[in-house]
Amino acid sequence: MTIGVDRNNWREGILTDLGTVSRGRSRHRPRNDPILFGGSYPFFQTGDVKTATLWLDRYWATYNDVGLEQSKLWPSQTLCITIAANIADSAILGIPGCFPDSIVGFTVDDSVADVRFVKYMLDYIQQRFQGISRGTTQDNLSLEKLLSVNFRYPPLRVQRKIGTILSTYDDLIENNSRRIKILEEMAQQIYREWFVEFRYQGHEDVPLVDSKLGSIPTEWAWKELRDVVELAYGKALKADTRRNGSVPVFGSGGAVGEHDIALVDGPGIVVGRKGNVGSVYWSDKPFFPIDTTYFVRTGLPMSYVYFALQDLAFIDSHAAVPGLSREQAYGLPFMLPDAQILMAFDDVVTPIIALKRTLNEQNTSLCTARDLLLPRLISGEIDMDKLDIETAESSA
Repeated sequence: MTIGVDRNNWREGILTDLGTVSRGRSRHRPRNDPILFGGSYPFFQTGDVKTATLWLDRYWATYNDVGLEQSKLWPSQTLCITIAANIADSAILGIPGCFPDSIVGFTVDDSVADVRFVKYMLDYIQQRFQGISRGTTQDNLSLEKLLSVNFRYPPLRVQRKIGTILSTYDDLIENNSRRIKILEEMAQQIYREWFVEFRYQGHEDVPLVDSKLGSIPTEWAWKELRDVVELAYGKALKADTRRNGSVPVFGSGGAVGEHDIALVDGPGIVVGRKGNVGSVYWSDKPFFPIDTTYFVRTGLPMSYVYFALQDLAFIDSHAAVPGLSREQAYGLPFMLPDAQILMAFDDVVTPIIALKRTLNEQNTSLCTARDLLLPRLISGEIDMDKLDIETAESSA
C-alpha cells in the first residue's frame, strides 16, 4: 500500500457529474392518509435508509395503486439520500420501491461512476452536508445545497475496486444481520410453542388445569409481575457527559450510545419507561440503562423473562409524555412455569443467544474495520492500481 498517491487522474465535480438527481415524490396530503397504503409497492422512508447498511430492501409500509399514482416507482440500484429528519444518510435500493420527497434519488451514469463508490463517498463527506443543512428549527438539505458540495473522484476502474472492497464488508454484515434475525425468530417460536401453546418437552404427560386466566399445565401458576420481577430505575446520563467506552447505553428506544462505566452487569433486560413505553431490549454484556428505562432484577432465567415481558400488556399511564407506571406494570399477570421447564427452556435458547452474541461481535469488528478503511480509500491514500482486485466488470 502506498501513501501519497498521485491523484492527477482524479477529477473534481458534483453529484450530477456522475448521474442524475431528483427528489422523491409524495404529492398527496396528508402524507399518512390510509387510502395510500396497504398494497404491493414497497414504500421506503428516511428511517429505513438510516438503518440500512449498503442495500435497502427492508421496509415497514407499502403503497397501493392510489399511493403509487401520486408517487413514483424507482428501479433497483437507485441511490437513496435523505435530505430531512436525518441528513445525508444513504443506501442503494435492492428492489424497486417508492420514497417521499424527504429522500433524493440518484441514478448513476454507469459509464463514469460506480453506485457503491458514490454511496461510500457520501458517507465520507456526510458531515459537510450536515454542516450546510443546519437550520433554526429543523435541519434540511435542499437539492441546491446537495449539489453545492464538490468532491474528488477517481477513474471508474478505481471506483469499482473501492466499491468491491467496502461492499464486501457490508455484505458480510448484512448476512450476519439476517442470521441474527432468523435466530431471534427461532427463539421466539420456541417460547411460543412452550409457554403459549404448551407444547414443551414432555407436555404429553402433564394435564392442563383451570386457572383464573385459562387452562395451564399442572404445577404452573399465575403470579403478579411484582412477585417475580423487580423493575429497577435507570440512571440519568446525558449525552454530553458520556465518556468513550464500549459499554452500551440504553434508552427506551434501544441502544443510544456508549460509555466507559456500566450500571448493570450483563446479560440483562431493559424496559422502556418513558417514550417507547414497554419496549423490551436484551444486552449480552454489562450496560448502562438511562432514566427513561427500567432494568430487570429477577431470580428467574433471564431468557424466559425477556420473552415473557414482550407478551405483557404494558399501558401508557401518562397523558402528556408517554410513561409506564411501575405500579401498573407490577399488577400485570405473569405466568410462572414449573422450575424444571424453565431450566430446560434456558438450556435450549442459551446456545441461540450465544450465537447471536458472536454474530453481533463479528459485525462490530467488521464495522470498525470498514470505517477505518473507508476514508483511506475514498481520499486516495491507498494506491488501488497496485491492488489486484476482481470487480464485477472485470469478471464479466
